Amino acid sequence: MKARNVMSKDYVGKTVWLRGWVHRKRNLGSKIFIVLRDSSGIIQCLVSKDRVDEETWSEAEKITRESSFIVKGVIREDRRAPGGYELLVEKLRIVGLSDVFPIRGGEGVDYLLDNRHLWIRSTKLTSVMKIKHSVLKAAREYLESNGWWEVTPPILTSSAVEGGATLFEVKYFDRKAYLSQSAQLYLEALIFSLEKVWSLTPSFRAEKSRTRRHLAEYWHLELEAAWYNMHDMMKVAEELVAYIIERVLRERKLELETLKRDTKILEESIHTPYPRITYDKAIEILKNKGMKIEWGDDLGADEERTLTMEFNKPFFVTHFPKQIKAFYMKLDPTRPDVVLGFDMLAPEGYGEIIGGSEREDDYEKLLKRIIEFGLNPDDYKWYLDLRKYGTVPHSGFGLGVERLVMWIAGLDHIRDATPFPRFRERIYP
Repeated sequence: MKARNVMSKDYVGKTVWLRGWVHRKRNLGSKIFIVLRDSSGIIQCLVSKDRVDEETWSEAEKITRESSFIVKGVIREDRRAPGGYELLVEKLRIVGLSDVFPIRGGEGVDYLLDNRHLWIRSTKLTSVMKIKHSVLKAAREYLESNGWWEVTPPILTSSAVEGGATLFEVKYFDRKAYLSQSAQLYLEALIFSLEKVWSLTPSFRAEKSRTRRHLAEYWHLELEAAWYNMHDMMKVAEELVAYIIERVLRERKLELETLKRDTKILEESIHTPYPRITYDKAIEILKNKGMKIEWGDDLGADEERTLTMEFNKPFFVTHFPKQIKAFYMKLDPTRPDVVLGFDMLAPEGYGEIIGGSEREDDYEKLLKRIIEFGLNPDDYKWYLDLRKYGTVPHSGFGLGVERLVMWIAGLDHIRDATPFPRFRERIYP
């Protein structure tokens, strides 16, 4: 049985067996209170000296925080107990006695990162991981129900997608290879047979920046579809995010409460369509707010944070200057200095969670853009071939899973949106 399952009127007066770990312990002389933790939650266990045999009492006295144990007892209601129920212990057996646990509360960030393998047991991180599970499950449900095919692109690549400056180089037998920045180019190859495809893979960015929203390794949910234009793909993006939020609110209410997450904006974000502004409008807003920015500048964390304060749900920024976006983005035929691209930004200061665009499907135009970006066309021969053999209008986007989780869970830093964060100067454990 699981702790959460037995905490109901249906189990009052019944004998159950539970197993888990010691979350907390209080010894009050003739009574010992042990809070058992398992994957479902916590339940208070009461060991009374006059109700158990000597062996069980001895085990209860000896047991330490984070020890694993098996316990038998009777469920009863008690409003003073966490969750309103507790287990009156009859038998208790220690399975793995823990040494003095090195995390006691009040430790600094670096200490907790050094002990991440233990800190991950915390109520906070457990709640985040459950929210992340629901995010991934909901994404898969939405995509499967709307006719998208899941595919498995490679992680080792021969060339860059976004640019060589942020590539992790690895030795691939007797030649160079790179850890993938994005599955996009490979997904584009698959739309010629499957039309609408998606993948969930790790992506790697060797950026020097160490900010609250950057990771060197993160999970990347990417979509690509034949026949879709930019607006078609933006509709998919907002529907997907809204569906994910609705499922998290329904399934992870307890975890959101544990994290003290104010859900008002999440509840508002279930409703689509999301607001849309152009890059031109974004620059106007920022200038009116007193920010020093000019047309053609990229939107950094500060600029995005300022923009998000104008909205109470996710919103799109579209039509960016071509020089600040990737070579594969299609230029707007009515205004060739901007691309048919979009970012989705989360409110409350969280910023970009999705980046997407219509892709350039003309061979000569794409070749010209590759050269303009200083890239070697030979490295992209196979990608250019997609424009030679049955080219088709198409669009796609990439969603940073940890960034979405960070916003939904209301986290201060992206490192807590993944079990073992990887960022500059840290790879432990």
